[in-house]
Amino acid sequence: MNVEFWLFAGLVAGVYLFYRGFRLLLRRRLIENTPTSRIRSAAMGLVEVCGLAQGPYTLVAPITGAACYCYQTIAWQWKKSGRKNTWQKVAEENLHVPFFLDDNTGQVLVDPRGAEMEIHRDFREEFAASLFSSSADLPANVAGFLLRHGVSTDRRTRIEEHCIKPKNALYILGTLAENPGLPVAPTPLRTTDGKALVFDSEGFHPAAQSPLNQPAPEVEVISLSPGRGPQRAAEMTAQGKIAAAMAKAGIASPAAWSVAGVSLPGAARQQNSPEQSGHFDLHPKTVLCKGENDRTFFISWRSQREILRGLAWQSTLMIWGGPALTLACLYLLLQQWGRF
Repeated sequence: MNVEFWLFAGLVAGVYLFYRGFRLLLRRRLIENTPTSRIRSAAMGLVEVCGLAQGPYTLVAPITGAACYCYQTIAWQWKKSGRKNTWQKVAEENLHVPFFLDDNTGQVLVDPRGAEMEIHRDFREEFAASLFSSSADLPANVAGFLLRHGVSTDRRTRIEEHCIKPKNALYILGTLAENPGLPVAPTPLRTTDGKALVFDSEGFHPAAQSPLNQPAPEVEVISLSPGRGPQRAAEMTAQGKIAAAMAKAGIASPAAWSVAGVSLPGAARQQNSPEQSGHFDLHPKTVLCKGENDRTFFISWRSQREILRGLAWQSTLMIWGGPALTLACLYLLLQQWGRF
């Protein structure tokens, strides 16, 4: 029975790989057939632009402490699933502030919600749990991130963090549309809520578009030690120790954290001086986003050539490998049933 189950699973997986391969092939042809536009002369509709990420406000990434416009922080834990152990996602934060793309001919506001992202991974590390370890042995920022999400710190844990930081070079394929009222403000917004598809260097992961202008709760973007990377307990700042203790005690009120002197970077900090911030139009007429009619929206830190090369081998592998896997599983199933 177990053999038949895995053969059925392989058969279905082969069909899915074939379908996914054609989707990637269509993506490749769309990128090839869409000319790269200069921001100053870009027309409304589907556009392909390249430039550097800039903006008047930044967030503080919760693990690395990096100043960024967008971050995705995910915690995985090694847990038992059925008869075996697997990595299971236990916590995730996807937050951003509106930022601009600059290509020296002009600037365009980018609303990254609903985008398929392939952005730089700034942090990935595993932390082992044992009979002789405790939450105090975890870096302060990691322990605080897990505790405020209600996640146990006594298991084997893997943390990943991806960021879009100032001056990052980006390739964006999306829709240039009239701004529906999205201001450039320090209020952090949820980038995803866990339903649509997001592509990064590790593969495809779930994510989705949030309602327009829906702010994220401040409590979800508390930084235990702003501006610093992961720390061991012996290296924790006084602020980090207070934050970790409050998180462990289950105190989640932003007001209580503020009274205790722990910063809340959910109110994004200003990246530039007031004079430099004046170079940004805080109420732009257009925005680069996910379109209502054309849903293609892709943000990558790789060049167009690198993206096309990756899509070429992935689509070829899936289009040919999918049917091969399906036929092999079908043949073995028929053998199981005595048809051969």
